[in-house]
Amino acid sequence: MKQLLTTFILFALLGYAGFSFAETAVPVPPAANKGDTAWMIVATVLVILMVIPGLALFYGGMVRAKNMLSMLMQVFVIFSMMAILWAIYGYSIAFTEGNAFFGGLSKMFLKGITPDSLAATFSKAVYVPEYIYVAFQLTFAAITPALIVGAFAERVKFSAVLLFMFLWFTFSYLPMAHMVWYWTGPDAYTDASAAEAATATAGFLFKKGALDFAGGTVVHINAGIAGLVGCLMIGKRIGYKKESLAPHSVTMTMIGASLLWVGWFGFNVGSNLEANGLAALVFVNTLLASAAATLAWVGAEWLLRGKPSMLGGASGAVAGLVAITPACGWAGPMGAIMLGLVAGAVCFWAVTMLKGALGYDDSLDAFGVHGIGGIIGALGTGIVASPSLGGTGVWDYVANGVAEYSMIGQVTSQAWGVGVCIIWSSVVSFIAYKIVDMVIGLRVSEEVEREGLDVSEHGETAYHS
Repeated sequence: MKQLLTTFILFALLGYAGFSFAETAVPVPPAANKGDTAWMIVATVLVILMVIPGLALFYGGMVRAKNMLSMLMQVFVIFSMMAILWAIYGYSIAFTEGNAFFGGLSKMFLKGITPDSLAATFSKAVYVPEYIYVAFQLTFAAITPALIVGAFAERVKFSAVLLFMFLWFTFSYLPMAHMVWYWTGPDAYTDASAAEAATATAGFLFKKGALDFAGGTVVHINAGIAGLVGCLMIGKRIGYKKESLAPHSVTMTMIGASLLWVGWFGFNVGSNLEANGLAALVFVNTLLASAAATLAWVGAEWLLRGKPSMLGGASGAVAGLVAITPACGWAGPMGAIMLGLVAGAVCFWAVTMLKGALGYDDSLDAFGVHGIGGIIGALGTGIVASPSLGGTGVWDYVANGVAEYSMIGQVTSQAWGVGVCIIWSSVVSFIAYKIVDMVIGLRVSEEVEREGLDVSEHGETAYHS
């Protein structure tokens, strides 16, 4: 009897239980990967660090002491305003299905998003919580308009800055983000016909095959062109080329550049959305490109001007970070170094010789670093992504392998991205500046500009003597 009972128990545990499990198995619902989620939270915090205090100090150190507080205030408040606009309608327009240029309004006010909502990554069946994806993309939407203020620093009304940023964010940033980054995610790419149907709903430049890993077009060219249009329309600072407009604290600029460099690992590596081997490659590429650009800028400056400057070193580092941004997930380490070397040297030329030859007053070189660096990086992505040059190539989600690579074809796709971004941002920026100028006026009075924006616009000063 005891032996019969033991046999029955074993049957129940091993046989019957297994049979029962197979009969009643329920598909496991998709869930967010905890490691990826943890990394995305860290990456989001790092991008916030890039803006406040990183960008604020980087720009603040480069203006005169009487405008330091205004620079900090502009970056700080732009960041805050964009965060709210992103939650109200920005995320929905950028990252829901609509047409090739604008998304829809189905997620206005973050409607329908819960702690259980998931966002796709770049791997099939791998997800992160949609809330952290919302927050991560919020930081991109916040830093991009803030970059623009460097072009017209020290001469624009605070109210005009905020109104312009509202218009530009709505009609330039959001459409560009949708055009480049919106797609349904990899799980829809099961076969050729499904892939074709999925791609049909994607953004215009995604369909064109333009690669932009972390924002070469969406962030840097977009902001750089807006800055160039702004400094051309607003005009030069009083005393430009006639009196000293030197940075009041290169120390602050160096601290800001260092915070940007550290925060940029969140910007670029976070854009991978997963903590895996490709994220490690992005990390290495981001580090090497910036180091190479620093050396290239400092070397060019030393050669042509006789002395290497700290301001040049800080500017070079940022130029390298800008250039590797679109390419960081596709380049190999040596490609990243080459991209950095080119960006450092060419951006140095842009902020010295090009700016001097054309005579525009891009106060803090927003166009010279972000616009020019972004163009170099976006076009260069088509070259350094090539597997023959150590790049990763482009993943084919139907074949589940690396697709055959055409450098000419990819550079053409990249040129589409650059061209559309330049035209779109130029037109939107021009109209937005015109509207702001007609409604409240862009520029402060000569008296206010000479006194400094800190006291006149904000009623306080950054420093007390």
